Amino acid sequence: MSAPETQSWPARLRSAIALPESVGWRDHVIGAGLAAVYVVWLLATARVLGFPRDEGVYFRAGSQYFNWWHALHERGSDVMRRGMIDSAFSDNHEHPPLMKTLFGASAYFFHQKWEIFRDPTTAFRLPAMCTAGLALWTTYLFGARVWSRRAGLVAAFLLGLMPRVFFHAHLACFDVPIMAMWFWCIYVNWRALETGKITWAIAAGVVYGLALATKHNAWFLPVALIPHALFVRRGAMLAALKRFRISLPANLVAMAILGPLVLFASWPYLWNDTRPRLQWWFDFHMHHEYYNIEFLGKNYFDPPSPKSYLPVMVLATVPSITLLLFAVGAYDRAKEAVRRLDAWARSRLRREAYDATVPRATDTRGEPDLLLALSLGMAVAPFFLSHTPIFGGTKHWLPAYPALALFAGRGFDLAATAMRAALPRLSEPRFRAAQVALFASVVAAPLAETAHSHPFGLSAYVPLVGGTAGGADLGLNRQFWGYTTQNAAAEYLNAKAPSGATVFIDDTTWDAWSHMQNEKRVRGDLRATGTPSDAQIALVQHELHMNEVDYTIWIALGTDAPAYIVRQDGVPIVSVYRRP
Repeated sequence: MSAPETQSWPARLRSAIALPESVGWRDHVIGAGLAAVYVVWLLATARVLGFPRDEGVYFRAGSQYFNWWHALHERGSDVMRRGMIDSAFSDNHEHPPLMKTLFGASAYFFHQKWEIFRDPTTAFRLPAMCTAGLALWTTYLFGARVWSRRAGLVAAFLLGLMPRVFFHAHLACFDVPIMAMWFWCIYVNWRALETGKITWAIAAGVVYGLALATKHNAWFLPVALIPHALFVRRGAMLAALKRFRISLPANLVAMAILGPLVLFASWPYLWNDTRPRLQWWFDFHMHHEYYNIEFLGKNYFDPPSPKSYLPVMVLATVPSITLLLFAVGAYDRAKEAVRRLDAWARSRLRREAYDATVPRATDTRGEPDLLLALSLGMAVAPFFLSHTPIFGGTKHWLPAYPALALFAGRGFDLAATAMRAALPRLSEPRFRAAQVALFASVVAAPLAETAHSHPFGLSAYVPLVGGTAGGADLGLNRQFWGYTTQNAAAEYLNAKAPSGATVFIDDTTWDAWSHMQNEKRVRGDLRATGTPSDAQIALVQHELHMNEVDYTIWIALGTDAPAYIVRQDGVPIVSVYRRP
C-alpha cells in the first residue's frame, strides 16, 4: 500500500487544499472570495443608509451619461453631434465619467431591465461597492506576493474593517472607487517592473487611464510611480546612457500614452473644445471652493487648513490595532531600508560592487517597500498644505489606506513569527490554532467598531478618543451631506408626522428627499420645504455651523424642545422639532 493511501482523511484533506508556495490562480480565488463577501455585506446594509447630497447629482448625471452610450449603440453616429454630446455630459462635468457611467449602466440593467434590485439606488450604488471589493482583492494579492498570504489576508481584512471605508463604500460616489483604482494602478505598475513583461506595462497604462477617468486624485499618481520606476530601472537606464541610448521603463511610457487615451475615449465631453475643457477641469480642482468643516471645536470656512487635521483624524477614525500593527510593519521595513543603504554605502567606501545577494528579510524585486511608502506619502501629502480644503474629512485620503493596511499586515506577520519563536514546543496543529486566535484577536475590534458605526459612519470615532461621544466632546465633525434625514424619517416622521405635513429638511437636498419618497423610505404625503417658517416639522442635522439653524427653528416654530432626537451612543445626530 502506497504512502498517500495510509494517510488519514484529515491529512488527505489538508494535502488537497494546501496552497502551493508560489502565488497563482488560487490566490485570485481567495481575493475574489474576499471581494464577494464584502460586497454582499455592503448590499445587505445599504438600505438603512440615507442619501448624501452628492449622490443625487451622480444618479442623474450617471443616467444621462449611460443613456447617451446606449443611444450610440442603438442609433450610431446620429448622437455624435456636439449638441447631443454636450446635453448628455454637461451635467457634473467637474468630475470624470467612468463611475457615473457605471452607476447609470447598473441602474438600467440591474433595476430597470432585469429587476434584480427593487430600489434603483441600490443598483446605482453597486459599482462603487464592487470597487471596494476590488481594493480588498488587490491588497491581498500585493501582500501575498511581497510578504506572505497571511500578511495579505490580514491587510485585506483591516482595510475593509475601517469604519470610514465601510461607510463610503456604500455610496455612489468616487472616494472608494479612486482608492481602488489608485491601488490597482500601484499594483499593476509594480508587477510590470517586477516581471519585466510588456503585457503588464500595457495594463499599467490602461489602469492609469481608468484611474484618471475616476477622479482627479489620479493626477498625483505619477509623483509616486515615476521615481519608483526610475529607481528600479536605474541600472538598465545608466547602461543605455553609456551606449548613448535612452531607455525608459515601459510602464511609464504606457501610462503616458495609454492613460490619456483611455480618459479621452471614455469622456465624450472632451471630444469638443478639448484643451479649454481640460484646462477648466484642472482649474476647478486647483481652486476648489472651501466648504466648512468642524475640527476640534472650530469651524474652518477658509484656508489656512490646520496641519494637524490629517494625523488627528487618522488616529481618531482608524482602528487603533490597525495603526499599532502599521507602526510595527513600517518600522520593520524602514529598518530593512536602512540596512540596505548601509550595505551599499560600505561597498562604495571599499570601492566594491554592491552585493545584491546579501540576505534580506523579503524579496526586493520591484522595490515594493519604496512603492508602498511613496503611494501612502503621495496620498496624504496634499493635506499638509495650508490651502488644501478639508471639507471631505477622511474620504479624500482614502487612497493611502491600502498601503497602510499592507504595512499592518506585515506587522501581523512579524507578531505571528515572534509567537512561533516564543512557543517552540507547541505542536503544529496547536500553533495553527494559536495563529487563528491571534488573527481573531486582531480583527475582532475593527469588526465590532465597523459594524457598530453603521449607519452613522461619519459620527463614529474609535475608543482611543472615546468613541462617538468622545469625538463629539473633542469637537470633531459629526456628519455632513445631510444623509441622516432618513434615520429621522424611519424613527419619527413615518410614525408621528401628521398627514400632509410640511417638513424643513435642513441640509438634505431635494433630490435626496425625492429618492427617499420614491423608494418609500419616507412617507409620500409629506412635503419638503426649505424654510423653517413654512414647516410644521423641522429637522436639524447636528454640525457646528448648524447651531444658527437651531435658533431659527426655535423662533419660527415657537419651541426649543425637540419632539424627537436621533442618537448614536447618546450623541445627538438629528433633532426633530414639531410646531406646537
